[in-house]
Amino acid sequence: MVTLRTPAELADALPYLLGFKPEESIVLIALHGERGRFGGRARLGIPERSEDWPCVADQLARCLVGGCERRGDRPDGIVAFLCREPRAGDSGQRVMERLRPLAQLLRTSCGDLEVPVFEVVCISDGRFWTYCCPDTRCCPPEGIPLLRPGTSVLAAASTYMGVRVDATQSGIRGRLTPWTTGGAVEQERALDAASLTLVPRILNEEGHDTAEETLDLARRIMARLTDAPPMSDTPAADGRDDRLIAHDEAAALIIGLQVRTTRDRAAAWMEGAAAPAALRLWRALARRCVGPYAEHAAAPLALAGWVAWSLGDLVEGQEALDMALSVDPEYMFAQLLHHACNDGMDPESVRRCLRRKDQGDTPETSASQRTSRLVDEAMVGESADAGTTSGTPRRRRRRRPPRSAGTTGSAPVGGAPWLSEDPRPSSSARPSGDAHPLGGAHPSGTAHPARGARPAGDAHPSTGPGAAPQSRWRTVRRGARNNR
Repeated sequence: MVTLRTPAELADALPYLLGFKPEESIVLIALHGERGRFGGRARLGIPERSEDWPCVADQLARCLVGGCERRGDRPDGIVAFLCREPRAGDSGQRVMERLRPLAQLLRTSCGDLEVPVFEVVCISDGRFWTYCCPDTRCCPPEGIPLLRPGTSVLAAASTYMGVRVDATQSGIRGRLTPWTTGGAVEQERALDAASLTLVPRILNEEGHDTAEETLDLARRIMARLTDAPPMSDTPAADGRDDRLIAHDEAAALIIGLQVRTTRDRAAAWMEGAAAPAALRLWRALARRCVGPYAEHAAAPLALAGWVAWSLGDLVEGQEALDMALSVDPEYMFAQLLHHACNDGMDPESVRRCLRRKDQGDTPETSASQRTSRLVDEAMVGESADAGTTSGTPRRRRRRRPPRSAGTTGSAPVGGAPWLSEDPRPSSSARPSGDAHPLGGAHPSGTAHPARGARPAGDAHPSTGPGAAPQSRWRTVRRGARNNR
């Protein structure tokens, strides 16, 4: 058994509890029993606007407590963390003071649910502060340096068990963020050309032929990626994958995946030998959704999140789904997967749903519709397990969390309790994703580099000969969201 006794040990334990190093995050962790056994956790990016803090604090508290209650283990207390690095010219102490009202709101929101907050720790600039101890002798205003990484008891136990926490949010998201330099201009021109060619065909009911072409091209590129020698260095591996995919190939796939039925068929590459190559392809396509095509990234991001989760990487799965919903908050396929992932569902349940061919499903039944039925059935089952006064299963109403502008991370409902005796984060108890898909300013929203002059006759789809189809294309894409 590993026992944590001080705020310093709690701060050092946070990456091991989540499975990665949080950045710009609010983290709530449930405690159970007299010994404070770790349970579910909830995480969300810290909103830039303080006006959003009360709503976010209330939502996080309800997400965590509600999730634990649905699993029959109401928390006896909560530990909260605020993680934010100072910007240029700032200091960790000033960050801590600015976040003090947020810490108080978290304590109040949890208290309203009759769950006390035992500790609130702020981590910034290599130091930590506690908001719950007024004694400056043990908690000085300048903060306390964090323990040297890897020196705590939990770190040693986790290392012994083979648990690594070298991943960061920025590192995960960096693999999925659209280019802003290098070939971004060439890729945008390829997307322009693909739009002018493919969008009219899709809108003129030639979608079946386009779908087959898209899936055949994807299979060829996946085979190409599989044949490439493995590389351990992540940036180098992503760069090599980018070089293996031509601009026009990426553009054709990105446009083709905007069709729901095509995307649903591609989602079936979720297991076996095809899954690793599919994940690499979806990551690469997300990086190619540059400039005005940022919204098109919702499809490859959702597919990347689904395949990562299916392969057992809950952290990347949640981050990718969060980014998909940051790009397009109404993207139903990502919403449903995000909900299932955060609600602690076994991905095998979703895999069975996506494999389903019979039981009333027609070829036109979308993966989103099948996933929606599965999520609803699972929610009814949870309510039945919890029991009701009448003995009749009660269907839990799904609430959409509030949209908080400026949030940069994620939040959710924690999974099964993460026992303090076992330093390995379980697949169901890793960070539970995001309280709401809107993750604030998404990397794809960064300013696009200056574009060079277009060649004569190279009309942009929104202004040239393709303007009418493109306008209709945007209308169709938005109008079909409810069927995604």
